[in-house]
Amino acid sequence: MAGVSLKCGDCGALLKSVEEAQEHAELTSHSNFSESTEAVLNLVCTVCAKPCRSKTESDLHTKRTGHTDFVDKTSEAAKPISLEAPKAMDESHEVVDASGSSSEPQEMIVLEVDKKLLEELEAMGFPTARATRALHYSGNTSLEAAVNWVVEHENDSDIDEMPLVPVNAKVEAPKPALTPEEMKIKAQELRERARKKKEEEEKITEREKEKERIRVGKELLEAKRIEEENERKRILALRKAEKEEEQRAREKIRQKLEEDKAERRRKLGLPPEDPAAVKPSASVVPEKKSYVPVKPVTKLEQMRECLRSLKQNHKDEDAKVKRAFQTLLTYIGNVAKNPNEEKFRKIRLTNPSFQERVGGLKGGVEFLELCGFEKIEGGEFLFLASDKVDMTVLNSAGSELNSAIVNPFFGVL
Repeated sequence: MAGVSLKCGDCGALLKSVEEAQEHAELTSHSNFSESTEAVLNLVCTVCAKPCRSKTESDLHTKRTGHTDFVDKTSEAAKPISLEAPKAMDESHEVVDASGSSSEPQEMIVLEVDKKLLEELEAMGFPTARATRALHYSGNTSLEAAVNWVVEHENDSDIDEMPLVPVNAKVEAPKPALTPEEMKIKAQELRERARKKKEEEEKITEREKEKERIRVGKELLEAKRIEEENERKRILALRKAEKEEEQRAREKIRQKLEEDKAERRRKLGLPPEDPAAVKPSASVVPEKKSYVPVKPVTKLEQMRECLRSLKQNHKDEDAKVKRAFQTLLTYIGNVAKNPNEEKFRKIRLTNPSFQERVGGLKGGVEFLELCGFEKIEGGEFLFLASDKVDMTVLNSAGSELNSAIVNPFFGVL
């Protein structure tokens, strides 16, 4: 069955005629065309009569103009087309038909091809008819082009038929659409276009990655804030539970005292005390205290408050505060990793480097003391005894220091 369109094997485009295929080849340097039974769509707009050759083109037309009604005239426009029918052969048939002698048999001859290339193809194992046909339709250009044609058309029903033409017909082998120089120029243009497109795609990808990094950063900060808020709520809940427990304990003690008092009266033979006659004791008025900030009640809270105070006392020296936090984290990490090494558990307070990084900032020495360090030898050294090394305290201190370093809002809220 003859095809009704030509299909580009490189990009899949459907073309209605050989002329369109040649124009496509000149624009794209594609040269792999084959017959197709799939007709090129011919959708005609009923409003403005604009023809559209594909569903995508009709969708774009609808988006631009708002026209939605199309008439499918594909079957009317579709005409048989063939790559293998040489033009000269068609003309010779037309001449014969015009003269009225089409019924007379004509002498047919084999198409002439490059004999050297034909011998090479035959040496490779291709039948003579198949090799001749491949050389003719690939333009007699090269052995590689002929082999490619055979691979692309190996399923054709007439691939092993010797191509014949009338003896008087002048048939020329199809010529390549572009010269080698033109193909090089087109290839260079396509490479340059692909390079620019790739650069644009890389820029877009980089922008998307930057947006994603910003979004993730915001989510991390929000998660950290929520975590700290939950920690504060947990501590408040613990304090409330402690107060309620203390109140229940006091109530139990009061009841126990009342029971002991009643037991003593019974042993002495005294009548039970009349609750109505007992002068109610003055209710305990809770002591009114002026509002003061709640002091930390745990070692962890004390460490956190110490670091907050250090940052607030030096709020205009962010770099200095960050360096102090990092130095403290190094001290704590060294002790945690090497608890038996005395050199990591003993710090000279008069050391210039220590004074510049930690000792000169209000709250630095206090934080080390919360971790278990004590001043010895008249206050010249900070020392952490090996039997006082508490890994839980050191791990908590490390976590608080790490949070203070990475959280930009630490000490601000």
